Amino acid sequence: MRPQQTSALKRLAYLARVNCAEPTLLLALVLLAVFSYLILAPILLLLLDAVTVHFADLARTRQQIGELTYYYLYRVLISPISRDLFWWPLAHTAIISAGAIIIAFLVGAPIGWLLSRTDLIGKKWFATALLVPYMLPSWTFALAWLTLFKNRTTGGQPGWMETFGFSPPDWLAYGALPISLILALHYAPFVILLFGNALKQFDTQLEDSARSLGAGPVVVARRIILPLMMPSLVSAATLIFAKCLGDFGVAYVLGVPVGFDVLATSLFRAISTSQAGASAVLAGVIVLLGTLSIVIDMRLLKDAKRFVTIGAKGAMVRETSLGRWRMLAFVWSVAIFLISAGIPLFALTMTTLMRVPGSFSLDNFTLDYWIGSDLGTTALRQGILLTGEFWIALWNTVWMVGLAALGAGMLGLLVGYSVVRSPVRFVSVALRQITFLPYLVPGIAFAAAYLSMFAVARPPLPALYGTPIILVLAILADQMPFASRAGISSMMQLGRDPEEAAQVVGAGWFRRMRSIVLPIQRGALVSAILLPFISGIKGLSLVVVLAVPGTDLLTTYAIRLVDYGYSQAANAVVVMLCIVAFAGTMLVKMIGKSNLSDGMGTQ
Repeated sequence: MRPQQTSALKRLAYLARVNCAEPTLLLALVLLAVFSYLILAPILLLLLDAVTVHFADLARTRQQIGELTYYYLYRVLISPISRDLFWWPLAHTAIISAGAIIIAFLVGAPIGWLLSRTDLIGKKWFATALLVPYMLPSWTFALAWLTLFKNRTTGGQPGWMETFGFSPPDWLAYGALPISLILALHYAPFVILLFGNALKQFDTQLEDSARSLGAGPVVVARRIILPLMMPSLVSAATLIFAKCLGDFGVAYVLGVPVGFDVLATSLFRAISTSQAGASAVLAGVIVLLGTLSIVIDMRLLKDAKRFVTIGAKGAMVRETSLGRWRMLAFVWSVAIFLISAGIPLFALTMTTLMRVPGSFSLDNFTLDYWIGSDLGTTALRQGILLTGEFWIALWNTVWMVGLAALGAGMLGLLVGYSVVRSPVRFVSVALRQITFLPYLVPGIAFAAAYLSMFAVARPPLPALYGTPIILVLAILADQMPFASRAGISSMMQLGRDPEEAAQVVGAGWFRRMRSIVLPIQRGALVSAILLPFISGIKGLSLVVVLAVPGTDLLTTYAIRLVDYGYSQAANAVVVMLCIVAFAGTMLVKMIGKSNLSDGMGTQ
């Protein structure tokens, strides 16, 4: 053997021994490869599908499979059908996003001020209660709206208003107004939290100084408070826009019945009709818009750090007395809670107990939709608690979402360890960015990417569509931004001293992870598992594209019942889903010993 070869073998043996003793770089490289396959590759393949010929379009394009083409871009953006396929849905998306942002600000900003800067009655209770709409699926409230305001346009069971003798017009029952209102109330907690936190840290001495110089309340608000609050307000607006962009359920329930399509439902329709190229273009537009909104938000958060007057040393926050307006503020806060959560949940629950929705006569109440038998309907013979499909969907939800959340939590902790401990900065940065990428991609677009990636065999995996595996992988990858950030944050707080002390006495890497890192990070790991679990349970946009009848979750099972016209049974499934989601949220609060109202001025 040549001396050079001997030297190379010795070097490799040395590197192998080093990596076995301290395999952080090797772990980071493995994780980078895994997430490049599970996150980056599907998104890149989706974008490639938008400009390459598919088998179904050989005759139209007169090109070979896989060749570059502008046909799909032309079809979606310029062709005669582009107005219905893209431009009207884009306009509708812009309308409901703008409406949701405006209404969320009108509701959330006053609430944020009341909770953070005043002596509002029941402030601690409101600080949690007014966040309830965001704890539950957004489309839950769309079903509640349909329960109350449904009219004869779509047939089926009447809504409550019709039972009371009032037939709501289409513009009230369906379309832009109810969709915007529901999304606004669902995402108003963004404004409450961001604006409330900023107000809490705002030094009231600045206001006092301005008033001592003769400035009135309007001038103080316009010249001092509003400019300093602007980063948090614009950040809330961009986050609401990003969420509205990818929200599928609300528009599906309240828009599709009257032909009111948004980008998310147009994409779903394209996928359902096997228009792979067109769906790739639509998903690409959603990804682009979502990425721009989040990048703007990140830039604004960075710019907000320049406002050193907020949270400065010696800052003073004084509580404002509402005086004679205190009772009015309390009544208004109660009204907001009832409109955003109380009445919708009451209507959903009561409808599951009524043969005819909205009729409160005693003989109209029934438990048939829960435990009834021989209901006489084609696809639902028994109440949901006696129906096998419900329990299968519940079991699928528990084990699929649970497995994905467990994997996301464990991998998130490993990602955090690798990012913080990796000796190679490029690998650390690349791993951090790739695991954050799903946050930039709205759920239904990410689902389209997974469908593009795994509908056919992609070595080393076979074709996964129609199997539970694609749902587990998609949910796991979709939740990695939260899990990885939790892992990175917790690992940054853990110094190297405990590991170095164990290493001195001969403990290997696996022993150090098992005996030191995991026990210390147990709380962070539990949160990194539970938070993705709750988010996965209530999510619809991601799984509605990937689930089939054999792999239904509670969310997709409820939507199928809506499609069949079984509104009472669908509402019963949704009530069960809300109970699970809310209980999970409170469990996270207890385990993490966190307060949902942190930053709202309550203790």
